[in-house]
Amino acid sequence: MKTILSPLLVSGCVLLSACSAEAPAPQPTEQSNFDAVYTGINADKIAPPLKTLASDEFEGRLPTTEGEKKTLEYLTTEFKRIGLEPGNGDSFLQEVALMEITADPAMTMTIGDNTFDYKVDMVASSKREQPQVSLTDSELVFVGYGINAPEYDWNDYEGLDVTGKTVVMLVNDPGFENAQSGKFQGTTMTYYGRWSYKYEEASRQGAAGAIIIHETAPASYGWSVVANSWSGPQYGLVSADKGASRVAVEGWLTLDAAQKVFADAGLNFAEEKARALQGPYSVALDQSMSVTVNNTYKSSKSYNVIATLPGSERPDEHVIYTSHWDHLGKDDSLEGDQIYNGAHDNATGTAAALVMAEAFTQLEPAPKRSITFLIVTAEEQGLLGSKYYAENPVIPLDNTVANINMDAMNVLGKTKDVAVIGMGKSDLEQELTIAAGRQGRVVTQEDRPEAGYYYRSDHFSFAKAGVPALYAKGGSEPVDEATAQYRKRTKVIVDGCYHQVCDKFRDNWDLSGIAQDTQLLMEVGYLVANKAMWPSWSETSEFQRK
Repeated sequence: MKTILSPLLVSGCVLLSACSAEAPAPQPTEQSNFDAVYTGINADKIAPPLKTLASDEFEGRLPTTEGEKKTLEYLTTEFKRIGLEPGNGDSFLQEVALMEITADPAMTMTIGDNTFDYKVDMVASSKREQPQVSLTDSELVFVGYGINAPEYDWNDYEGLDVTGKTVVMLVNDPGFENAQSGKFQGTTMTYYGRWSYKYEEASRQGAAGAIIIHETAPASYGWSVVANSWSGPQYGLVSADKGASRVAVEGWLTLDAAQKVFADAGLNFAEEKARALQGPYSVALDQSMSVTVNNTYKSSKSYNVIATLPGSERPDEHVIYTSHWDHLGKDDSLEGDQIYNGAHDNATGTAAALVMAEAFTQLEPAPKRSITFLIVTAEEQGLLGSKYYAENPVIPLDNTVANINMDAMNVLGKTKDVAVIGMGKSDLEQELTIAAGRQGRVVTQEDRPEAGYYYRSDHFSFAKAGVPALYAKGGSEPVDEATAQYRKRTKVIVDGCYHQVCDKFRDNWDLSGIAQDTQLLMEVGYLVANKAMWPSWSETSEFQRK
């Protein structure tokens, strides 16, 4: 059932039965009504739920607010109307316990003779549920990229005991600035390049603190993003150990601050970074760090929504579609418009899920495996709803065949290409290529693989748990000149309104691109649901079934 296949990247061969040990999955055209159901997915069906979810009535869909209550009521009502079954016993809801922690910004960090200021030179926080967390004279150790990756024969911690110490690390992974070396995946970021992984690995290694050195190019964002994202309330999941398994302090240093620290240690930062690029590397910095984080925290509850269409032959096996219903709520301090409606991010994906769910119910017969829609909370706070689900699955992960994610879908019109976020990670791209072929589209790599977008949406929670996960959306090549002109005008607005109050539903949006991708991803899930073999990760992927 879970035979591992050799990795098959997108190419013509994926359309041939010779590329697989089994016969190809039944084609949708063999279903008596698939074509009619497929064709019935259109912009006119997507517009109403999109407009509703992005309306002022839903108050920006912030978790734990009145906006959440209205969103949950709407989604459960729609899934009942469509005819899906509750996915969590007799309920469409899964409770998610959240923790909000806010660090007092009145803090400084001392390293040697240097005093670094909050948001100017550094940021620091703690995931521990304690009113005060302090590190005093914690010894600093530079651990290169802070990576322990057996499949790449790379371990920056090899032979080290960092218990009680603070590790200092580079951002991204060694492939980004040394692509010609063949290490990791070149300029395409792997999971090991994400800041979240680096803190998790430092915690596993027993470190007391973990500091990442910020550089704009390998991080793919400027210092202001770090400073603004890491200040103010930070959300997390309630943990049984109250965060005790995490490093006490997690933080960032600017490049200028890091260069001072290395210089005071008698080291040249650029030279040490060059050594870290060549292979696993560590060196003591012969300095210590002190910082105190004063926290305020409170707990709250939010909910994931889960609904299922039972499979006709293997109902215990599930293909799970994800999208996130939440956004940023409202800000009463703003003049004029105060609501972050989140139309593009992610009323689009949630509306597409509802339209797709209804389409699946119209298929005769139903797919062999169950199709489940998981609409999660708190994505904007760090993928928390999907993370909670992956750690507390309603459907056992051993019965979860694949995950297909829908986030910030294409409002820029139809495209000739399909962009895969994290291309080459699993053989789900075989089914994607088949589905794209029906539309006369080609499958391509995302525009900026070095930015690590594969690790920034809800499918990543499934990937970490070992479930093959696909994130694909409309590409960058418009289908015709009229669409190109529309795209040029609209993209400026869409990009500029990201996480702003102007991310609103617009009557002049061309929703044909969302319809195109909804059809595409429906067919991918249908093929997976009917295929005998389960999808698998490629051999070069960081993720394998647990």
